[in-house]
Amino acid sequence: METILSLNKLHKKFGRIHAVNDLSFDIQKGNVYGILGPNGSGKSTTLGIILNVVNKTSGSFSWFDGNMSTHDALKKVGAIIERPNFYPYMTATQNLQLVCKIKGVPFDKIDEKLKEVNLYERRNSKFKTFSLGMKQRLAIASALLNDPEILILDEPTNGLDPQGIHEIRSIIKTIAANGTTILLASHLLDEVEKVCTHVVVIRNGIKLYSGRVDEMTSSFGVIELGAYGSEKAIIQVLKDYEGIENISQEDGKIFLKLSKEISSGEINQYLMKNKIVLSHLIKRKPTLEQQFLTITNNH
Repeated sequence: METILSLNKLHKKFGRIHAVNDLSFDIQKGNVYGILGPNGSGKSTTLGIILNVVNKTSGSFSWFDGNMSTHDALKKVGAIIERPNFYPYMTATQNLQLVCKIKGVPFDKIDEKLKEVNLYERRNSKFKTFSLGMKQRLAIASALLNDPEILILDEPTNGLDPQGIHEIRSIIKTIAANGTTILLASHLLDEVEKVCTHVVVIRNGIKLYSGRVDEMTSSFGVIELGAYGSEKAIIQVLKDYEGIENISQEDGKIFLKLSKEISSGEINQYLMKNKIVLSHLIKRKPTLEQQFLTITNNH
Protein backbone atom coordinates (compact mmCIF):
# COMPACT_ATOMS: atom_id res chain seq x y z
CA MET A 1 0.00 0.00 0.00
CA GLU A 2 1.29 3.45 -0.91
CA THR A 3 2.63 5.56 1.96
CA ILE A 4 1.35 9.09 1.45
CA LEU A 5 3.17 10.62 4.42
CA SER A 6 5.90 9.37 6.72
CA LEU A 7 7.12 11.13 9.88
CA ASN A 8 10.42 10.04 11.39
CA LYS A 9 11.60 11.19 14.85
CA LEU A 10 10.12 14.65 14.38
CA HIS A 11 10.91 17.29 17.02
CA LYS A 12 9.81 20.89 17.45
CA LYS A 13 10.89 23.11 20.33
CA PHE A 14 9.62 26.59 21.13
CA GLY A 15 12.18 27.68 23.72
CA ARG A 16 11.66 25.37 26.70
CA ILE A 17 8.46 23.91 25.28
CA HIS A 18 8.93 20.58 23.48
CA ALA A 19 5.79 20.81 21.33
CA VAL A 20 6.54 17.76 19.17
CA ASN A 21 8.72 15.10 20.78
CA ASP A 22 10.23 12.24 18.72
CA LEU A 23 7.05 11.73 16.69
CA SER A 24 7.00 8.94 14.10
CA PHE A 25 4.07 7.45 12.16
CA ASP A 26 3.03 6.61 8.60
CA ILE A 27 -0.14 7.44 6.70
CA GLN A 28 -1.24 4.90 4.11
CA LYS A 29 -3.39 5.74 1.11
CA GLY A 30 -7.16 5.40 1.44
CA ASN A 31 -7.54 5.66 5.23
CA VAL A 32 -8.87 8.29 7.64
CA TYR A 33 -6.31 9.15 10.32
CA GLY A 34 -7.01 11.07 13.48
CA ILE A 35 -4.33 12.77 15.54
CA LEU A 36 -6.01 12.70 18.94
CA GLY A 37 -4.92 14.65 21.98
CA PRO A 38 -5.94 17.41 24.36
CA ASN A 39 -5.49 21.07 23.41
CA GLY A 40 -1.80 21.95 23.52
CA SER A 41 -0.63 18.40 22.82
CA GLY A 42 1.21 19.28 19.59
CA LYS A 43 -1.43 18.35 17.00
CA SER A 44 -1.56 21.68 15.15
CA THR A 45 2.22 22.08 15.32
CA THR A 46 2.64 18.66 13.68
CA LEU A 47 0.25 19.64 10.86
CA GLY A 48 2.08 22.96 10.48
CA ILE A 49 5.41 21.17 10.04
CA ILE A 50 4.22 18.77 7.32
CA LEU A 51 2.54 21.68 5.49
CA ASN A 52 5.77 23.73 5.56
CA VAL A 53 4.32 26.57 7.64
CA VAL A 54 6.26 25.63 10.81
CA ASN A 55 9.98 24.79 10.75
CA LYS A 56 10.92 21.53 12.45
CA THR A 57 13.75 21.47 15.01
CA SER A 58 14.97 18.02 13.97
CA GLY A 59 13.82 14.74 12.44
CA SER A 60 12.31 14.32 9.00
CA PHE A 61 9.13 13.74 7.05
CA SER A 62 8.55 12.64 3.47
CA TRP A 63 5.61 12.67 1.08
CA PHE A 64 4.50 9.92 -1.32
CA ASP A 65 7.10 7.28 -0.46
CA GLY A 66 9.82 9.95 -0.58
CA ASN A 67 9.48 10.25 -4.35
CA MET A 68 8.49 13.90 -4.35
CA SER A 69 9.73 17.18 -2.86
CA THR A 70 7.52 18.81 -0.24
CA HIS A 71 6.87 21.73 -2.63
CA ASP A 72 5.54 19.41 -5.36
CA ALA A 73 3.76 17.13 -2.90
CA LEU A 74 1.76 20.01 -1.44
CA LYS A 75 0.13 20.51 -4.85
CA LYS A 76 -1.57 17.14 -4.19
CA VAL A 77 -2.67 18.18 -0.69
CA GLY A 78 -5.82 20.00 0.40
CA ALA A 79 -5.65 21.58 3.85
CA ILE A 80 -7.66 23.68 6.29
CA ILE A 81 -5.61 24.56 9.33
CA GLU A 82 -7.16 27.93 10.20
CA ARG A 83 -10.65 29.43 10.36
CA PRO A 84 -12.21 29.83 6.88
CA ASN A 85 -11.17 33.17 5.41
CA PHE A 86 -13.25 34.27 2.42
CA TYR A 87 -14.49 37.62 1.12
CA PRO A 88 -17.80 38.38 2.91
CA TYR A 89 -19.49 40.25 0.02
CA MET A 90 -18.62 37.64 -2.60
CA THR A 91 -20.79 34.60 -3.27
CA ALA A 92 -19.69 31.02 -2.59
CA THR A 93 -19.00 30.52 -6.32
CA GLN A 94 -17.05 33.79 -6.63
CA ASN A 95 -14.90 32.92 -3.61
CA LEU A 96 -14.11 29.50 -5.06
CA GLN A 97 -13.27 31.06 -8.45
CA LEU A 98 -10.71 33.22 -6.66
CA VAL A 99 -9.23 30.13 -4.95
CA CYS A 100 -9.00 28.43 -8.37
CA LYS A 101 -7.04 31.40 -9.75
CA ILE A 102 -4.64 31.29 -6.78
CA LYS A 103 -4.17 27.51 -7.08
CA GLY A 104 -3.95 27.61 -10.87
CA VAL A 105 -6.78 25.14 -11.38
CA PRO A 106 -9.77 25.49 -13.78
CA PHE A 107 -13.24 26.57 -12.66
CA ASP A 108 -14.92 23.40 -13.92
CA LYS A 109 -14.80 21.58 -10.55
CA ILE A 110 -16.56 24.33 -8.56
CA ASP A 111 -20.16 23.09 -8.94
CA GLU A 112 -19.10 19.48 -8.27
CA LYS A 113 -17.33 20.45 -5.02
CA LEU A 114 -20.22 22.64 -3.88
CA LYS A 115 -22.54 19.66 -4.36
CA GLU A 116 -20.11 17.45 -2.41
CA VAL A 117 -20.40 19.73 0.64
CA ASN A 118 -24.16 20.36 0.20
CA LEU A 119 -23.80 24.05 -0.68
CA TYR A 120 -24.80 24.00 -4.35
CA GLU A 121 -28.23 25.48 -3.59
CA ARG A 122 -26.49 28.40 -1.85
CA ARG A 123 -23.82 28.93 -4.51
CA ASN A 124 -25.04 32.44 -5.30
CA SER A 125 -25.40 33.52 -1.65
CA LYS A 126 -22.86 35.89 -0.15
CA PHE A 127 -20.37 34.39 2.27
CA LYS A 128 -21.45 36.80 5.04
CA THR A 129 -24.91 35.15 5.08
CA PHE A 130 -23.45 31.70 5.87
CA SER A 131 -23.60 30.00 9.25
CA LEU A 132 -20.34 28.85 10.84
CA GLY A 133 -21.01 25.29 9.65
CA MET A 134 -21.63 26.47 6.08
CA LYS A 135 -18.42 28.50 6.17
CA GLN A 136 -16.52 25.40 7.23
CA ARG A 137 -18.13 23.37 4.45
CA LEU A 138 -17.13 26.03 1.90
CA ALA A 139 -13.56 25.80 3.22
CA ILE A 140 -13.64 22.04 2.63
CA ALA A 141 -14.94 22.63 -0.91
CA SER A 142 -12.05 25.04 -1.54
CA ALA A 143 -9.54 22.47 -0.25
CA LEU A 144 -10.97 19.88 -2.67
CA LEU A 145 -10.73 22.04 -5.83
CA ASN A 146 -7.39 20.53 -6.87
CA ASP A 147 -8.70 16.96 -6.31
CA PRO A 148 -6.12 16.33 -3.57
CA GLU A 149 -4.85 12.86 -2.74
CA ILE A 150 -4.94 13.77 0.95
CA LEU A 151 -7.16 16.23 2.82
CA ILE A 152 -5.78 17.68 6.08
CA LEU A 153 -8.19 19.19 8.62
CA ASP A 154 -7.37 20.81 11.95
CA GLU A 155 -10.26 20.52 14.44
CA PRO A 156 -12.86 20.51 11.62
CA THR A 157 -15.92 20.71 13.90
CA ASN A 158 -14.60 23.20 16.45
CA GLY A 159 -17.27 25.68 17.57
CA LEU A 160 -20.08 24.11 15.54
CA ASP A 161 -23.55 23.23 16.83
CA PRO A 162 -24.66 19.56 16.81
CA GLN A 163 -26.26 19.89 13.37
CA GLY A 164 -23.09 21.47 11.95
CA ILE A 165 -20.93 18.76 13.54
CA HIS A 166 -23.12 16.03 12.01
CA GLU A 167 -22.93 17.62 8.54
CA ILE A 168 -19.14 17.98 8.59
CA ARG A 169 -18.65 14.39 9.79
CA SER A 170 -20.98 13.05 7.08
CA ILE A 171 -19.06 15.00 4.43
CA ILE A 172 -15.71 13.67 5.71
CA LYS A 173 -17.04 10.10 5.49
CA THR A 174 -18.29 10.70 1.93
CA ILE A 175 -14.96 12.19 0.83
CA ALA A 176 -13.12 9.22 2.34
CA ALA A 177 -15.51 6.76 0.65
CA ASN A 178 -14.58 8.35 -2.69
CA GLY A 179 -10.94 7.37 -2.09
CA THR A 180 -9.37 10.52 -0.65
CA THR A 181 -7.00 9.94 2.27
CA ILE A 182 -7.81 12.16 5.26
CA LEU A 183 -5.72 13.34 8.20
CA LEU A 184 -7.57 15.27 10.89
CA ALA A 185 -6.49 16.63 14.24
CA SER A 186 -9.07 16.54 17.01
CA HIS A 187 -9.39 16.65 20.79
CA LEU A 188 -12.79 14.95 20.51
CA LEU A 189 -12.79 11.19 21.15
CA ASP A 190 -16.28 10.91 19.71
CA GLU A 191 -15.12 12.45 16.44
CA VAL A 192 -12.21 10.06 16.00
CA GLU A 193 -14.33 7.03 16.92
CA LYS A 194 -17.08 7.93 14.43
CA VAL A 195 -14.96 9.15 11.51
CA CYS A 196 -11.45 7.65 11.60
CA THR A 197 -10.05 4.24 10.68
CA HIS A 198 -6.69 4.92 12.37
CA VAL A 199 -5.62 7.02 15.33
CA VAL A 200 -2.38 8.49 16.67
CA VAL A 201 -2.78 9.48 20.33
CA ILE A 202 -0.39 12.21 21.48
CA ARG A 203 0.07 14.10 24.71
CA ASN A 204 2.67 16.80 25.38
CA GLY A 205 4.03 16.14 21.89
CA ILE A 206 4.73 12.45 22.64
CA LYS A 207 3.06 9.58 20.79
CA LEU A 208 1.27 7.22 23.20
CA TYR A 209 -0.46 4.98 20.67
CA SER A 210 -0.65 4.48 16.91
CA GLY A 211 -2.88 1.97 15.16
CA ARG A 212 -6.37 1.11 13.97
CA VAL A 213 -9.32 2.54 15.89
CA ASP A 214 -11.09 -0.84 15.93
CA GLU A 215 -7.98 -2.53 17.37
CA MET A 216 -7.84 0.10 20.11
CA THR A 217 -11.40 -0.74 21.10
CA SER A 218 -11.18 -4.50 20.53
CA SER A 219 -10.41 -5.76 24.02
CA PHE A 220 -12.87 -8.35 25.33
CA GLY A 221 -15.19 -5.85 26.96
CA VAL A 222 -17.20 -5.74 30.15
CA ILE A 223 -20.27 -7.68 31.34
CA GLU A 224 -22.59 -5.65 33.55
CA LEU A 225 -25.01 -7.58 35.74
CA GLY A 226 -27.25 -7.32 38.76
CA ALA A 227 -29.49 -9.43 41.03
CA TYR A 228 -31.41 -7.94 43.93
CA GLY A 229 -29.62 -8.67 47.17
CA SER A 230 -27.29 -11.28 45.61
CA GLU A 231 -24.20 -9.15 44.94
CA LYS A 232 -22.01 -10.97 47.47
CA ALA A 233 -23.11 -14.37 46.19
CA ILE A 234 -22.39 -13.39 42.56
CA ILE A 235 -18.90 -12.16 43.42
CA GLN A 236 -18.20 -15.32 45.41
CA VAL A 237 -19.39 -17.61 42.59
CA LEU A 238 -17.51 -15.74 39.84
CA LYS A 239 -14.26 -14.84 41.60
CA ASP A 240 -12.38 -17.81 40.13
CA TYR A 241 -14.21 -17.95 36.78
CA GLU A 242 -11.63 -18.27 34.00
CA GLY A 243 -11.47 -15.21 31.73
CA ILE A 244 -12.74 -12.69 34.29
CA GLU A 245 -9.85 -10.31 34.91
CA ASN A 246 -11.50 -8.07 37.47
CA ILE A 247 -14.81 -7.73 39.35
CA SER A 248 -16.01 -4.33 40.56
CA GLN A 249 -19.22 -2.86 42.01
CA GLU A 250 -20.89 0.47 41.38
CA ASP A 251 -24.46 1.78 41.90
CA GLY A 252 -25.81 -1.68 42.80
CA LYS A 253 -24.38 -3.27 39.65
CA ILE A 254 -21.46 -5.67 39.21
CA PHE A 255 -18.95 -5.22 36.39
CA LEU A 256 -16.87 -8.11 35.04
CA LYS A 257 -13.81 -7.03 33.05
CA LEU A 258 -12.97 -9.84 30.62
CA SER A 259 -9.55 -11.14 29.59
CA LYS A 260 -10.96 -13.55 26.96
CA GLU A 261 -14.12 -13.94 24.91
CA ILE A 262 -17.05 -14.86 27.18
CA SER A 263 -20.70 -14.45 26.16
CA SER A 264 -23.32 -13.01 28.47
CA GLY A 265 -25.26 -16.29 27.96
CA GLU A 266 -22.40 -18.35 29.42
CA ILE A 267 -22.34 -16.20 32.54
CA ASN A 268 -26.13 -16.33 32.87
CA GLN A 269 -26.15 -20.14 32.56
CA TYR A 270 -23.32 -20.54 35.07
CA LEU A 271 -25.07 -18.35 37.65
CA MET A 272 -28.40 -20.15 37.15
CA LYS A 273 -26.64 -23.46 37.87
CA ASN A 274 -25.53 -21.83 41.11
CA LYS A 275 -29.16 -20.82 41.85
CA ILE A 276 -28.64 -17.10 41.13
CA VAL A 277 -31.26 -15.43 38.91
CA LEU A 278 -30.16 -12.14 37.37
CA SER A 279 -32.34 -9.05 37.09
CA HIS A 280 -29.91 -7.30 34.77
CA LEU A 281 -27.32 -8.55 32.23
CA ILE A 282 -25.60 -6.70 29.40
CA LYS A 283 -22.27 -7.01 27.60
CA ARG A 284 -20.48 -3.86 26.48
CA LYS A 285 -17.50 -3.30 24.24
CA PRO A 286 -15.06 -0.74 25.65
CA THR A 287 -15.37 2.70 24.09
CA LEU A 288 -12.48 4.65 22.64
CA GLU A 289 -12.85 6.93 25.65
CA GLN A 290 -12.19 4.07 28.09
CA GLN A 291 -9.17 2.92 26.07
CA PHE A 292 -7.89 6.50 25.75
CA LEU A 293 -8.08 6.99 29.51
CA THR A 294 -6.26 3.68 30.04
CA ILE A 295 -3.49 4.69 27.63
CA THR A 296 -3.03 8.21 29.00
CA ASN A 297 -3.17 7.06 32.64
CA ASN A 298 -0.43 4.54 31.95
CA HIS A 299 2.00 7.20 30.71
